[in-house]
Amino acid sequence: MSSRSEILGKIKSLKLEQKPLPETPVFAVSNNLEESFVKSILSNKGEIWTLQELEGKIQSGSFPKVYAKVPEFKSFSNQELPSDPHEFADLDLAIIRGQFGVAENGAIWLEDSDLGLRAVPFIAEHLAILLDRNQLVGNMHQAYQKVGMAESGFGLFIAGPSKTADIEQSLVIGAHGARSLLLILT
Repeated sequence: MSSRSEILGKIKSLKLEQKPLPETPVFAVSNNLEESFVKSILSNKGEIWTLQELEGKIQSGSFPKVYAKVPEFKSFSNQELPSDPHEFADLDLAIIRGQFGVAENGAIWLEDSDLGLRAVPFIAEHLAILLDRNQLVGNMHQAYQKVGMAESGFGLFIAGPSKTADIEQSLVIGAHGARSLLLILT
């Protein structure tokens, strides 16, 4: 008999009383979802912009290389989606749409269909996400219920620009990905 079988046999032979699983607590956001979401985005070092502000920054030349996956900004897109993500190594701005946002922590759910390439939210210097203000949930429990209904093979939550404080406990923004997250609520 192998040690694995022996250990599993001993565990099975234990007569333990069955106990019910604990109830999952309800973590409700007590105030306005949009207000809580905006507060969370700002505390994550993200920024809230309007469509007009983003348009103006693009027109002023602040973002020379722009990739836009959303129809509202296709006319500003001067970068085609490459087959190799390395070709986006010097991408200044990516404009994508989020599926929904989570008020308690400012996380935004993105799927393959939102990105074009999975590397887009990580490789762009600045990331602008358009999000329908009616697509907010209060907490991650509700978010995971929504994700469970998704049909995408890939998805991720983004909650602000890339940041780390690993080195000498000093906060560095843009360490591993986008240097800024610009959220536009539509």
